[in-house]
Amino acid sequence: MSKKQKKMLVRIGAGAVLFALALLLPAEGTLRLAAFIVPYAVVGWDVLWRAVRNITRGQVFDENFLMALATVGAFATGEYPEGVAVMLFYQVGEWFQSYAVGRSRQSIASLMDIRPDYANIERDGKLQRVDPDSVAVGDVIVVKAGEKIPLDGVVLEGASAVDTAALTGESLPRDVQPGDDVVSGCINKSGLLRVRVTKIFGESTVAKILDLVENSSSKKARAENFITRFARYYPPAVVIAAALLAIVPPLALGYAWNEWIHRALIFLVISCPCALVISVPLSFFGGIGGASKRGVLVKGSNYLEVLADAEIVVFDKTGTLTKGVFNVTAVHPDRVSEARLLELAALAESYSDHPISRSLREAYGKELETARVSDVEELSGRGVRAEIDGHTVCAGNDKLMKEAGVPWHPCHRIGTTVHVSLDGEYVGHIVISDELKPDAAEAIAELKRRGVRKTVMLTGDAKAVGESVAKELGIDEVHAQLLPGDKVDRVEALLKEKSPRGKLAFVGDGINDAPVLSRADIGIAMGAFGSDAAIEAADIVLMDDKPSKIAVAMSIAKKTLRIVHQNIVFALGVKALVLLLGAAGMANMWEAVFADVGVSFIAILNASRALKTDKL
Repeated sequence: MSKKQKKMLVRIGAGAVLFALALLLPAEGTLRLAAFIVPYAVVGWDVLWRAVRNITRGQVFDENFLMALATVGAFATGEYPEGVAVMLFYQVGEWFQSYAVGRSRQSIASLMDIRPDYANIERDGKLQRVDPDSVAVGDVIVVKAGEKIPLDGVVLEGASAVDTAALTGESLPRDVQPGDDVVSGCINKSGLLRVRVTKIFGESTVAKILDLVENSSSKKARAENFITRFARYYPPAVVIAAALLAIVPPLALGYAWNEWIHRALIFLVISCPCALVISVPLSFFGGIGGASKRGVLVKGSNYLEVLADAEIVVFDKTGTLTKGVFNVTAVHPDRVSEARLLELAALAESYSDHPISRSLREAYGKELETARVSDVEELSGRGVRAEIDGHTVCAGNDKLMKEAGVPWHPCHRIGTTVHVSLDGEYVGHIVISDELKPDAAEAIAELKRRGVRKTVMLTGDAKAVGESVAKELGIDEVHAQLLPGDKVDRVEALLKEKSPRGKLAFVGDGINDAPVLSRADIGIAMGAFGSDAAIEAADIVLMDDKPSKIAVAMSIAKKTLRIVHQNIVFALGVKALVLLLGAAGMANMWEAVFADVGVSFIAILNASRALKTDKL
């Protein structure tokens, strides 16, 4: 509880005691008025001040104005206890709203409590604590056991277990050793680590995540925008309606002024829009916080709304449904030896960072003489062309062989086939296989259970590989041998298959899928642990490598939307009923207080459920 909230609670308590004493005091006339003005002033002076201040600024119609008008009007008509009671209960509702919002913010802040306070850097043989902002790329930092890793880098010395829970939601620590990448925001659990910094603090994982969390509220859902517009036009309409209710019946029909002014005041109290104005954003805020707790980073409440309506989910294959860890499983030479085939492929791929290239170099197992390689040309979606010892070598898929005019033959083995040609002659192929992620099949099954109508896989791999993976995972449709541009075309076609309300989600593993991520209704980045490209390209980022988190994110989105709709229907329904009763003279000020504070209280309690995502 904040200091401001504590002070407010003291004021409410003091006001309640003074109100009780005023009710018990056997006083009449001016003395009775003074007895009720004291608790009213104690508990409501800030509401009156805000109302006056906003009027001077041209912002007349808000909940402060409605409450001030209703309570001052109650005093003017001699209903002193009702005037104090309305203000007292209104402030109770305001305090509870403040507390609920604070809890939600605190919840997000605690689970995102990853901002490092300092970095240890070695200077003159001594450790110095410095601001992470002052550490440059290439500097070596020391991370002791129990400390946060302040910047992204590579482990130079030491071995330890790293707690990634704040980023991924995973409770099990990750073992790291020399050569492994580590990211800022994680906690070093055991050994001493020396880390070479690879990114400045402003570009680190922790800085990007914090920036995204802080700015997520700027991207509002349709329901939030509706409530914002509603809150802008609703108070003036209410004041006009209350004025007509107070004036028209006495003037037109000769009814008593006191009675109809009292009804108008009740009307004002009932119509305060607090329940909607606070509970709807709080629900989305809670949904984003609950998702963060499960390792799902949502960049705005509008994306929760879109995800809840997803009926087609399209997946990239490599790195999304598979581990992206390739191993050479077969070498089939033609006219050359097995060792020569591997050498040519490894040299051709020596300058590429692609997982397939790395697996070829690892399979070769010897140090590569890159000086032998020149004129390297990476051909998107096809492979690599390079000059090796003055000879032209092509290494890639069948499309590259067709382009080069080289006759080739397929392989019976399931996997990614890398065909190799030397000076226009076919010299064999190498089969590379990827491993499915352990939870990939579960992810597809869970999505279907949550109402996804169609799952699709897009891959640049051979048709046999794609169909094999799709069959194993239970994916409905697969399109293979696609170039990056082909993937966009396929998504365009799939977008036409949606229902009017339905949305299409694309799940990829970062920058390679950027065109498709941006074209889909919602882009979800997989394997984003330490990936700047994924964090920047997608609308939703999964901070671990588990596709099953997509179903979790969808459940959170659906739950959040349910809570939002419940609050809107409940608040408007109760208010409409009590408004009619108030206008008809069948509801008093106490029922009006329930219609305002009581509805707000219940709506906020319901909104706070969005934070609870442990069992989804």
